[in-house]
Amino acid sequence: MSEEIPAGMQAHAIAELIRLLRDKLIAAEIPATSIRGYVTPRRLAFIAEGISSTQPDRIEERRGPRLGAPRPAIEGFLSSAGIASVEQCEIRDTGRGEFYFAVIKRAGRQAAEVFPELIKAAIAELSWPKSMRYPASSLRWVRPLNSVICLFEGEVLALALDEIPVGRTTRGHRFLSPSEICVGSAREYVEGLRAAHVVLDQEHRSETIRRNLETAAAAEGWTLKPDPALLDEVTGLVEFPVVLAGAIDAEFMALPPEVLAAAMRTHQRYFSCLWPDGALAPRFLFVADNLAADGGKLIIAGNERVLRARLDDARFFWYQDRKVRLEERIDQLKQRIFHAKLGNMRDRVNRIEKLAIFLKPFVAGDWPVALARRAALLAKVDLSTGMVGEFPELQGIIGRYYALHDGEDLAVANAIAEHYRPLGPNDACPRAPVSIVVALADKIISLVGFFSIGEKPSGSRDPFALRRAALGTIRLILENNLRLPLAAVLAKACKSWDPMLPDFTPEVLDFLAERLKVHLRDKGLRHDLISAAFSQGGIVEDDLVRLIARVDALAKFLGSEDGANLLTAYRRASNIVAIEERRDGRRYGGEIDPALLRQPEEQALAAMLAEVSEGAGTFLEREQFETAMSELARLRRPVDDFFEKVTVNCDDAALRENRLRLLSRIRATLNRVADFSQIEG
Repeated sequence: MSEEIPAGMQAHAIAELIRLLRDKLIAAEIPATSIRGYVTPRRLAFIAEGISSTQPDRIEERRGPRLGAPRPAIEGFLSSAGIASVEQCEIRDTGRGEFYFAVIKRAGRQAAEVFPELIKAAIAELSWPKSMRYPASSLRWVRPLNSVICLFEGEVLALALDEIPVGRTTRGHRFLSPSEICVGSAREYVEGLRAAHVVLDQEHRSETIRRNLETAAAAEGWTLKPDPALLDEVTGLVEFPVVLAGAIDAEFMALPPEVLAAAMRTHQRYFSCLWPDGALAPRFLFVADNLAADGGKLIIAGNERVLRARLDDARFFWYQDRKVRLEERIDQLKQRIFHAKLGNMRDRVNRIEKLAIFLKPFVAGDWPVALARRAALLAKVDLSTGMVGEFPELQGIIGRYYALHDGEDLAVANAIAEHYRPLGPNDACPRAPVSIVVALADKIISLVGFFSIGEKPSGSRDPFALRRAALGTIRLILENNLRLPLAAVLAKACKSWDPMLPDFTPEVLDFLAERLKVHLRDKGLRHDLISAAFSQGGIVEDDLVRLIARVDALAKFLGSEDGANLLTAYRRASNIVAIEERRDGRRYGGEIDPALLRQPEEQALAAMLAEVSEGAGTFLEREQFETAMSELARLRRPVDDFFEKVTVNCDDAALRENRLRLLSRIRATLNRVADFSQIEG
């Protein structure tokens, strides 16, 4: 039992503790048939079943000196093996002579002796995002430990944790059952805590909260607004959940529903209720960790009072902010530093505006570019408002309300709200043209800017959320089917920071390619095909829509017999050419000499290569990728015949060179469609 463990750390802690214990038990040869973990705000517990009471006996064999070795060598071996005399050793012929062998039988230790070592090691290795030291122990832990129960077969194990009491006692709920509980088994522990108003099982606790929330909402004719993340958090805040309902004063219902929801959810951990039509109801639900004698009336009144104060602040900002138009706040962005090396927010807005205008021709629809310019100019202005200062999670959303109040075009207002999206893999992408260009410009400017100052993601470190920006860029392009030349767009963004800066386009494009692989891998597409499609004949593909079409066609082609065999032939040709180029110290990529095509098979292959290269090139220009792949399939028979009948490394130097050029032409022809060297399997 400990002081309160932060809710966000609980799930990882119990999963990591179980993993550590399972691995250590297996290594000690006393594995458990099952280990179940439990976590509450004040407890981290595990129950392991099916563990043997002793370790198995072990037999170790050690080879010693050769028979007839000097006495000191033999005595040293006997001492290290713990054997009294040489007569206790076996003599074995290893094929290289006869040697002494010590056969050492070690009895397995009692599990009760082993467990304290394993448990203490697991506790020490358990990592926390933040930990602390405290007087009772040298152990670093997330919060001070008050007591530990450590039992095996009903007996207390000798687990030494300095001054932290280790035994068979704990306490129940902090308010409802604070007295000590003495337990003699895992079953008594679970049942004792249940009787002491502690729901130990986090899954059961979560389900109980969800069910009671829905029941409380339905009783008044509302529905519960789903919020799985908040449910998980609240589950980690209570040991004995009690659902209560409070009222929102009618005077606050004129505020935007997002403001009400933010004040309740983010600051107070309240759940919103909805009317059947989806509108926000003037009620909220919350989870208390106490069973009050008055049915919770005092607790409800206290929570309503706190929410009233919070909403009173929000109402003040709502009316005060709208006294100043958004466009009058633009210059205030100069006072907000975006990054020390990248200037202020006003500079950033200027760059977003320029790139949004550049992107306009690539987004379908007959709409004035002035809308994109206006939306980009106002997109970040709500950062200077009191409402966003109080509720940062409302940036963009509040900007939309203020823009509509100022009489801005609806497309501009919507773009202000949507330009941060998508915020994650499950968030919807903007679909409106103005929203698309501003959202794209915002993300691309971030990517290029941070790459230009060397702030690139590394490992798990991504302080500026560039992976999210990259994924958002990819989704905006693909889900809106934008035929966007990314290289040109990135180059434009680079110049917007500083025309004298080096061009970071290749680095950012590579980063986007890696994020695209992750994104498409989750959808079942092979990462090696994406790598192959990114490069054709040395040209990097920067049109993501065209790239996906190419990957789909490539996957179908390689799934066919012709495609699989042609890939094998490509590798064979590439390997031969690569080996000979390394040996000769030169390249074999020149023109083929028709006069040196002696055998019918090489003549047929050369003719087919010329024909297929021209045909495939035409279909590639038309973006008919499946047809281009079909053209490549025509190479299978002449390639097979060539390898079967023609000797590449012949004695005639001119003939050999021409045949190597022919093989190099196979590689070059296939690489026009995709870089086949990137394909695995």
